[in-house]
Amino acid sequence: MPSISIHTLPPRLILASGSRYRQELLGRLQLPFEVLIPDIDETPLARETPAMTALRLARAKAQAIAALAPEALVIGSDQVATLDGLQIGKPGNHANALRQLQTMRGRQVIFHTALCLWDSRQSAPEKQVQVENIQTFVTFRDLPDHELSAYLHLERPYDCAGSAKNEGLGITVIEKIESTDPTALTGLPLIALTTMLRRAGVPFYASALIQH
Repeated sequence: MPSISIHTLPPRLILASGSRYRQELLGRLQLPFEVLIPDIDETPLARETPAMTALRLARAKAQAIAALAPEALVIGSDQVATLDGLQIGKPGNHANALRQLQTMRGRQVIFHTALCLWDSRQSAPEKQVQVENIQTFVTFRDLPDHELSAYLHLERPYDCAGSAKNEGLGITVIEKIESTDPTALTGLPLIALTTMLRRAGVPFYASALIQH
């Protein structure tokens, strides 16, 4: 049986997020990971663009956990939805969600999903941090109020910016999705993440290599 070097085993991997959607997405990579929730202020800054907000918060989340976890790879991510350049937050309740969908119907919303991989094993700044912002362009269907309200009662996406879960029934209120990374809209762009992890030397399929 071929042997595998201990150096090819995955390093400690931490997701700096309490989002179950991001946890489910990261689980697809079949890498062992931990979840630690950073305590940071997510309020947008004055004169900050949506992309700047998402990138700053993704970096801040990863940095906060990396400070507590030496010798680890920390994943931070943040998403900001915008319509006409204005940020769209999480609705929190049915009434707010309905107003969001009414405003967005028949229109295009841009989702900025920022990703940061912080390698606390590294001391050189240029090797320590990788960041990227993935844009997703979502066109919503022009649906009547009673359909929008019925959807909300069924799925209750009140913790989602944009008031629709594209991975669930929310796909029925969406007309078109354009992005270089289909997982970005759900909250964690896995194509970008796997690129970053490969640069950091993470061995995908390590368990299969050990067995075979």
